Amino acid sequence: MKNLIFYILPIAILLACNTPQKAQQPVSKNAAPFVEWDKKSIALGAVKKGETREMFFEFTNTSGEPIQIDIVDACECTTTDFPRGVIAPGQKGRIDATFDSKEKEASETIEIRVIFKNSEPNGMPKFEVLQYTFELVK
Repeated sequence: MKNLIFYILPIAILLACNTPQKAQQPVSKNAAPFVEWDKKSIALGAVKKGETREMFFEFTNTSGEPIQIDIVDACECTTTDFPRGVIAPGQKGRIDATFDSKEKEASETIEIRVIFKNSEPNGMPKFEVLQYTFELVK
């Protein structure tokens, strides 16, 4: 019985290594973007410590399917507001953000992560990263 295992195990490993794997589909370079942003980065310039600044990022649904934002996440210095409903193909949406500099000690680049309820083919949620920068003046 032990001898049988020594013969079968190498054959099983060999077969597993030679089994064709599912090929990944290439990403088309001509595919339309999921959403198109009017801008993905904003430079606020000089901001005095303690000031607040408001900004917004507009986008258009270019996916060809209804989309919906699940979460908009940023650091605690940034509050956001975003559309809660479904955004139809071709429809526009807007992410509003307010930056509060009172807790900041240095200039920085802040990321705002927009996570959609829509998924990639691999099941992971689609997301976009926006950002803004500021020069802190004390």
